[in-house]
Amino acid sequence: MRRHSRLWAALALPALAWLGVFFLGAILLVLALSFGTTDPLGNPVFAVDPSSYRTLMEPVYARVLVRSLLYAGAATALCAVVAYPVAYSIARYGGRFKNVLIAAVVVPFFANYLVRMYGWSALLADEGPVMRVVGWLPFGPERMVSTAAAVVGGLAYGFVVFMILPVYAALERLDPAVIEAGRDLYGSRLATFVTVTVPATRHGVYAGAVLTFLPATGDFVSAQFLGGPEQLMIGNLVQEKFFAGQDWPLGAALTVLLMAVLVLCTVGYVRQGVRREVS
Repeated sequence: MRRHSRLWAALALPALAWLGVFFLGAILLVLALSFGTTDPLGNPVFAVDPSSYRTLMEPVYARVLVRSLLYAGAATALCAVVAYPVAYSIARYGGRFKNVLIAAVVVPFFANYLVRMYGWSALLADEGPVMRVVGWLPFGPERMVSTAAAVVGGLAYGFVVFMILPVYAALERLDPAVIEAGRDLYGSRLATFVTVTVPATRHGVYAGAVLTFLPATGDFVSAQFLGGPEQLMIGNLVQEKFFAGQDWPLGAALTVLLMAVLVLCTVGYVRQGVRREVS
């Protein structure tokens, strides 16, 4: 038994070393940069200067952070609404074609995320096919790009597969006898679905919400292609500070702020999960 434990520890050691160097090392480097400064040529200089964090106190950064959280939350909710019926249909009625249907859902997302967002912007453009159809409606919007709805829709489209897979896994693990028991108690299909199926698979929705919310909050591609200056997200500010503004300390401070917020969200989710398991 002890020999097997040592063998697995030895096999895990390279991966742990790799994570320690390239994951924790990168985080520590970003943290050090956030307290640094820049020389006259714009190169980062390591120091102990909290001025970047004082800059984050300006209201504009709080507004962008709140907007990012709201957009990511709305996209996560939209993903749940879209993903649950898809996952339920495959798990319940897919039969022997379940794996094929899951592959049909996942394969389109193998395409590069940047290319997919560019395709969305082309579809929703003022002269695009969607606006030509919407233009026939008496109360249709004047435009779709450069709106909050376009950014939220793009985020939901980009990350919906992260919601479908956990929900599908939860539905697959659900014992059919539980549903049959609900039906035996004279519950209708809708009542059984609402009172048995959804509560029994909510952990899949929670897991999908975390997997969707975290990358959506830091995303910058959707806001860049589908939003305008009023829809910038915190990922756009990080990109601008690192690549356009050459203000690496402020970009690193924004990254640390975003990581701190997401860690708090994740800790809250884990604590809620532990409480649910205990209850």
